[in-house]
Amino acid sequence: MAARARTFLLCHGAWSGGWSWRKMHPLMAQAGHRLIAPTYTGLGERAHLASPAVDLDTHIQDILGVIKFEDLDDIVLLGHSYGGMVATGVADRARERITQLIYLDAFVPRDGQSLFDLNEAGREPMRKAAAAGDGYRIPPNPPPSDTPQADLDWLNARRINMPIKCFETKLKLQHGEPAMPRSYIYCARIPPGDVFGQFARRAKSEDGWRYFELDASHAPNVTAPEALVGVLQEIVA
Repeated sequence: MAARARTFLLCHGAWSGGWSWRKMHPLMAQAGHRLIAPTYTGLGERAHLASPAVDLDTHIQDILGVIKFEDLDDIVLLGHSYGGMVATGVADRARERITQLIYLDAFVPRDGQSLFDLNEAGREPMRKAAAAGDGYRIPPNPPPSDTPQADLDWLNARRINMPIKCFETKLKLQHGEPAMPRSYIYCARIPPGDVFGQFARRAKSEDGWRYFELDASHAPNVTAPEALVGVLQEIVA
């Protein structure tokens, strides 16, 4: 039985943009789905809007604006990496529009948590990196080591320093934990200092979650797009 056509709305990772999901668009369309991949304020093609004021709430508003102006409904909300912070906030504020919430190797914050609360090891090095630069932005973490050279060149030419306030902002949930079905996709090619294992364990042990593993490193939209489409299909089928 083929899965019915779905609208996937992406909350992308840090330093990135909707552009980094380029390989996914034809594959999702082939599978009968629509993938909407906006870019947050201050990144990608919107880098000219970067400022020290840009924070997590700015990026939540970006995605809520897409939902409103594109009149989206029955949404599968997909948060990748930092995008899990954004997706959790969006799901809280637009819950009547969202049918499913999928976290792809992503942060899963609770009310009152920031990304730095969930990645304490990264906090001081990133603050130092921001201070050494323009004072408010963090240079990109390197892409996964198994990324092919052509993809590395493409990514490195386009990734943009990330406003540090995005990582410092504590998420405020108005309605408590998201009520819609949630799935966690854990990328099993784990780098040293496994940041996302904590959320994989949570998804496996808490009610209301489905858990999936993908034999890929942290950016399967780049390195394993076919496999990623397969697991997304399985989730929404």
